[in-house]
Amino acid sequence: MPAFFQTLEKIKPVYDWAYKIMLVICKLLLIADIIITSVTVAGRYFPFFTAPHWSEEIILTLMVYMAVLSATLAIRKRSHIRMTAFDNYLPRKALLCLDLLADVAVLVLGVILLVEGAKVVSPTGNIAKFAKYSSLPKLSQIWMYMPVPVAGVGMIIFELEQVFQRIEAFYKKDDGKEAQA
Repeated sequence: MPAFFQTLEKIKPVYDWAYKIMLVICKLLLIADIIITSVTVAGRYFPFFTAPHWSEEIILTLMVYMAVLSATLAIRKRSHIRMTAFDNYLPRKALLCLDLLADVAVLVLGVILLVEGAKVVSPTGNIAKFAKYSSLPKLSQIWMYMPVPVAGVGMIIFELEQVFQRIEAFYKKDDGKEAQA
């Protein structure tokens, strides 16, 4: 089995690439959000400057994208909030099993987000056909719901990496050397 993990190590650059792409997207969304918010605030306080009527809905849409995409980034870095009060008191294997169980649960959530989100934003879904932004009637609200399946894909990608790392940890001794399987 450890040879399997050496093979998986070769695709680590794909995970790194996906992480960097998501990080750049989040940064661009944040920049766009700040610019649109600044223009909107300026439009409220300066009489010679008119704020766009669509700004509030677009700001909220960008915030939704940032929230779900940054959540997928937190999976990769294991920086989500978690309970660690008993981690020092549990045996290493029990802790690995619990961490693996949590990772599998998040992986299942990612699959649910992908499948159900794809149903919502599909061309045959009701949202794609009927829901429109009130300030931009030609723009479908499919863009407001698109982060759900996108986040599902990101969660699946990064959670698979976490699951493989947890399983690989079962094959290593406490001092970091591989166990004889």
